[in-house]
Amino acid sequence: MKLLRYGQPGAEQPGILDNEGHIRALPADFTDISGEGLLPASLDKLRQLDVNALPRVEGNPRIGPCVGQVGKFVCIGLNYADHAAETGAEIPQEPVVFNKWTSAICGPNDNVEIPRGSQKTDWEVELGVVIGQGGRYISEAQAMEHVAGYCVINDVSEREYQIERGGTWDKGKGCDTFGPLGPWLVTADEIPDPQNLSMWLEVDGRRYQNGSTRTMIFTIPQIISYLSRFMSLQPGDVISTGTPPGVGLGQKPPVYLRAGQVMRLGIEGLGEQRQLTVQA
Repeated sequence: MKLLRYGQPGAEQPGILDNEGHIRALPADFTDISGEGLLPASLDKLRQLDVNALPRVEGNPRIGPCVGQVGKFVCIGLNYADHAAETGAEIPQEPVVFNKWTSAICGPNDNVEIPRGSQKTDWEVELGVVIGQGGRYISEAQAMEHVAGYCVINDVSEREYQIERGGTWDKGKGCDTFGPLGPWLVTADEIPDPQNLSMWLEVDGRRYQNGSTRTMIFTIPQIISYLSRFMSLQPGDVISTGTPPGVGLGQKPPVYLRAGQVMRLGIEGLGEQRQLTVQA
C-alpha cells in the first residue's frame, strides 16, 4: 500500500493511492497515518479495503508529510562509506546518531526555507524507515518485523551550524522545513529488499547524488536493533538512514543552496519530492 496525507498544513487527511495513481480517502474511523494506525493490525485492516470503492479525492491537493504526529525523528550520519570518504570522515565503528526536531517535518513538495544568515544549506536524499510495532532491545533477526514501511526523506542540513558552531550536529539538522517526508509511506510488504534501492537528487536539473542503499555501512536491521538499546521505538517514529555521496559539502569546491533553486529527489519504488528553496 501507498499511504499518504493530503490537505493544508495541520489539517491533513489520510489517504491511499490506487493502482492508477489517484488519491482515495480512507474511512472516517482511520483518523491518521500515525501512532496506532501504523501497528500491524491496523495495516492489515487497511489491506482488506476495496481501494477502488473508496471516495476519489478530486483536484490536485497539497501532499503533506506521509506520517503524522511523529514522536521521534532519529537520523544516522555517515552511513554510506563513499559519503564518509567525500566528507573526509573515518568510517564509523558504531552508528552516528542525531535528531531532527519534529518541527522540521514538512510535506515532500513544500518550500524549503534557508535559515536567516545561512551560507551552507545542503541536501541529502535518504531512505526513511517508519516504525510500526514498537519495542526495546530488539534483535537484528526480528528488527524487520517492527517496520511499517518506507519513505523518501530530504535530510536538509546547514553545514556551518552542524560542524563549525560547536556542540552536537542537531542544530544544523533541525531547522524548520529541514525534514520533507513522502510523498507516501510505502508499506514494507511492497519493498522486498530495502537494501537494494536506487536513489538520486538533482538541484536545478543537475544530478548530484546517484547512489543505492546497497552501500549502507549499517543495515536497517542493525540500525533498528542498535537504536532500541538506547530508546524505546514507538509506532510512527521515523528513522532516516543516511545519504550516498554527492552532497554539496563534498563538491570541490563545495556548493550550497540559495533561494530560488529547485531540488528534485527520489528513491526507487518510493516516489519523488520537489522543493523550491526560499529565504526564511
